[in-house]
Amino acid sequence: MKDTCHLYTDLAWLWPLWGDAATEYAHYCRHVTALIHQYAKRPTTTLLDIGCGGGKNVLNLKRQFDVTGVDLSAAMLAQAKELNPECAFVQGDMRTCRLGRTFDAVLMDDAISYMSCLTDFVAAFRTAHAHLNPGGVLVATPDVTTETFQQNRTSTTSATRDGLDVVFVENVYDPDPTDEQYETTVLYLIRDHGRLRIETDHWTMGIFPLETWRQVLRETGFEVHEGRYSPGEDEYTVFACIKAG
Repeated sequence: MKDTCHLYTDLAWLWPLWGDAATEYAHYCRHVTALIHQYAKRPTTTLLDIGCGGGKNVLNLKRQFDVTGVDLSAAMLAQAKELNPECAFVQGDMRTCRLGRTFDAVLMDDAISYMSCLTDFVAAFRTAHAHLNPGGVLVATPDVTTETFQQNRTSTTSATRDGLDVVFVENVYDPDPTDEQYETTVLYLIRDHGRLRIETDHWTMGIFPLETWRQVLRETGFEVHEGRYSPGEDEYTVFACIKAG
C-alpha cells in the first residue's frame, strides 16, 4: 500500500477536530516547559518547534516562549499561522532545514516518527542540534519505541462541529518487526450534515529501541536525561537533552 498524506494536504481542514489544543495539548506543553526550565543552563526565551504541524503546541508554548515553527506541509503551516498569527513559521524538511539562527530550546514531538530509517532519524537530530544555543534544551518524545509498540493497536476519536461529525480510526501494524518501520493507517468517517464520506491515509513510520534513541542523541552531542510522561493510561518516554557549550 502506497503512503499518502491527505491529512497534511487536502484533508488538513480536519486537523483542528483531532485533539483539543487548549486541553490535551496544553497538558503536554506544561510538561515540556517544566523540563526546559529544569535542565536549561541558560535563560530560555526562544523555542523552535520542529514538525509543528497545525500549531497546537505552539498555541500553548507561546505563553512562555517566543516560538518559531517549522513544518514540511504548507497546508498545516497555514493552519498554524491562523491559530498563532504573532508567531513565525517556516516551511522546511526536518532532515535538512537550516534557518540561520539558533534558539534556547527545541521541541521535536511526534513528527520525529516520520523518520522511517536510521539515516533520516540521525539527520533530524542533527538539525535540532544545529539550531540550539549552547546550554539550551531539546525535548524529544517518541510516540512509540520497540519496547512500547502494541501490534495492531486501534484507537478511535470522534468530534462534532457545525454540522460536521467525524470519526478518526487509527491502526498501527508492524509487518516486519526486524526492520526500522511500522505502518499507521487512518480511516476518516466524515459526515457532513449526515452525508457520509470515507477517506483513508497510510504512513510508513520509524521505530527504534530506546537504546538507539540514547545512542543517537549522545553521538549528536547532547547530554541526555530521560523521564516519563503519563497523560492518562499511556506512558511515554521523554528525552530532555542539553547542548554542551
